[in-house]
Formats: sequence, structure tokens, C-alpha cells
Amino acid sequence: MDDNDPYVVAIDGPGGSGKGSLALRIAKNLGFHLLDSGAIYRLAALKALHQGIDLEQEAGVVSALQNLDIRFEIGEELSIPYLDGQDVSTEIRQESTADAASIIARYAGVRKHLLGWQQACFQAPGLVADGRDMGTVVFPQARFKFFLSASVEIRAVRRYKQLIGMGISANIDKLQAEISERDERDRNRTESPLIPATDALIVDSSLLNLEQVAELVMSHIEETIENRSW
Repeated sequence: MDDNDPYVVAIDGPGGSGKGSLALRIAKNLGFHLLDSGAIYRLAALKALHQGIDLEQEAGVVSALQNLDIRFEIGEELSIPYLDGQDVSTEIRQESTADAASIIARYAGVRKHLLGWQQACFQAPGLVADGRDMGTVVFPQARFKFFLSASVEIRAVRRYKQLIGMGISANIDKLQAEISERDERDRNRTESPLIPATDALIVDSSLLNLEQVAELVMSHIEETIENRSW
């Protein structure tokens, strides 16, 4: 790639690892566009749910996505998702929506339909994309790839605090069980399983806060750019 071309920072990892907050922080630091692919799948799941589609029927879900109207605005701490012109920030972060997104993400038809939309987000000066297959499938040629992990217990606590902070009731034990179930489903699905890219830098955020992880990631990016090692 030419040095003046836009480039992608791909951040993958399981739910609750902190990749969304990290991606937003990195996008702001670099002045890049932001792609929250997990939110896209949640919005797609919401679209199907709003239409009363059985999530176990791939054809019905794919049909519901033909008129998918979604967009994002960058907020102070999280991206703000809109579905059919409506702010669905609270609804999209419900655990039921996360489970629904994990179910439809198994379908090749859904992934194919959303792939072009995600890749179209790649614009100058660059893009920070977070999800589960950004560095392996959506942007395999990304200049920077990170895989953010954390223990199930830590992720459940983080999720609990996030939900309580939003005024949504939650139970840590139930959250932990749901996260473990989604991890299993995401890792073992046929289409785009949750695995680190072979050239990704793996970061365990279990004992690190957002500032520490962001500093580590930014240091790696800046050092790589300085050394022109791509």
C-alpha cells in the first residue's frame, strides 16, 4: 500500500472484552472512521425481531435485511446506533439482543449481506473496525490487527456494571452463563468463527483498564508507522 492510502485497524475479540470502547478510543485518537460490526449484527437481529421473524429460519432473517436502514453517530463513550431512523442504544445492549445477534451471525446469507456494508466503511483517512472477524474475513489485509481477550468472569462483571449503569437490571451468574454460551457458539460456527488472525497482536485485558489497553495499542501502531514495517 502507498503511505497515503487509508488503512484499517482491526480489533477482534469476544463480547465483553472491551473492544468496543477500545475501538472508539483509538478512532478518536487517530481521527478515523469507526465500524462497530457487533452493533451491525445486533441491529440486523433487531430488524428481524421487530418484524416477528423466527431467528432459526435463515431465509426469513435474510429477507428482513433487504431494507436494512442503519447508521451510527460517535458519542462520548459509545457509538450511538440508529435503526430505521430511531435511536436504539438501550435496546441494542440488552442481553436478549446479543443472543439474537449471535444466532443470526451463524448464517452465511446474513454474513454475505452485511459484508459489503462493512467493507464500504473503509474510507480515508482510515477505519477502526471491531468485531469477531474483522482481521480474518472482512479486512484480511488490514495493516493493524489486534485480538482482545479477557476471562469470562471479568467480562461478566464488566457487562454487569455497564448494564446497571444504563439502568438495566442484571445478574452476574446469568451473564456469565450467557457469555460462555455465546463464546461457544461464536467459536464453533461454520461461517467466520471467532479466532485470532494469524498476524494479530493478542492482548489480554483481564487485568488492564481501558487507558492501559489503549496506550498499548496506540504504542504498537505508532511504532509500526514509524518503522514502516508493513
